[in-house]
Amino acid sequence: MSKKVLVTGADGFIGSHLTETLVKKGYAVKAFVYYNSFNSNGWLDTIDPKIKNEIEFFAGDIRDPNGVREAMKNCSTVFHLAALIAIPFSYHSPDSYVDTNVKGTLNVLQAARLLETERVLVTSTSEVYGTALYVPIDEKHPYQGQSPYSATKIGADRLAESFYRSFDTPVTIVRPFNTYGPRQSARAIIPTIITQLLSGSDKIQLGALTPTRDLNFVLDTANGFIAIANSDRTIGEEINIATQSEISMGDLARKLIERINPKAEIVCDERRLRPEKSEVNRLLGANEKIRRLTDWEPEYTIETGLEITIDWLRKNLGRYNPNEYNL
Repeated sequence: MSKKVLVTGADGFIGSHLTETLVKKGYAVKAFVYYNSFNSNGWLDTIDPKIKNEIEFFAGDIRDPNGVREAMKNCSTVFHLAALIAIPFSYHSPDSYVDTNVKGTLNVLQAARLLETERVLVTSTSEVYGTALYVPIDEKHPYQGQSPYSATKIGADRLAESFYRSFDTPVTIVRPFNTYGPRQSARAIIPTIITQLLSGSDKIQLGALTPTRDLNFVLDTANGFIAIANSDRTIGEEINIATQSEISMGDLARKLIERINPKAEIVCDERRLRPEKSEVNRLLGANEKIRRLTDWEPEYTIETGLEITIDWLRKNLGRYNPNEYNL
């Protein structure tokens, strides 16, 4: 990929790491960030200034087709990560998820068709599978819309597939399982646990403890995107990024408690519980396909990834409010 690449959602958690990784690997990168009156580039404002200075910024709104088309001009590859992702927020504001996740993806696909973009990577989520009907979950697993968020991501995925089949748009659907690491929102389980522990709390407030998740360290996820983009064999495919291992939320919490404050105990906070039929009880992803079609291999064990995350959160605890429940 000699031409410029575009990352939508570049100001967010995974997007900022992907953008930074691309620059480090020598790519010319344009970062599509959410327009705001504060002139903020999100997490990209916190990276090494030398790397930031190499990025071309485009402030816009993924819901606006004109701005999306303008951003995508002269870009050979689009990594489309812009999305609303918080599941609890989707329960009471589903319209905004349709506008951002479905219509935003449609805007990218329409622009890619018009501009004849060489590669489009649409970001999915393991949530589209819902509770595992079998494990490991491969790309042929049925879809289950167990939240408005997951329903909109299913819709976006199927739109992406339709553009590949109808117009031969070179689309790949990239499906990361749960990603964690530095810069993650406080609404996610790992920063929720760690920030409460680092703030000195002996009562760690959590939701359900029995669900399991397949956890990717964020740099492994970023490298997965790049490996998929660099393989022509991935065009028209849906591809998991997964470790093919799982851990329950209770065991994860106990692992972190043991590392940071062994005296702490877990307390159930009912606000953090999903509706019973909406909870995804088990996610364990298959990674045979990504290994077969690319040269990707996960580089970080969960122990290493958690240590890096704890260290970063310790240095950035002031950016979080551990006493609040974040939607």
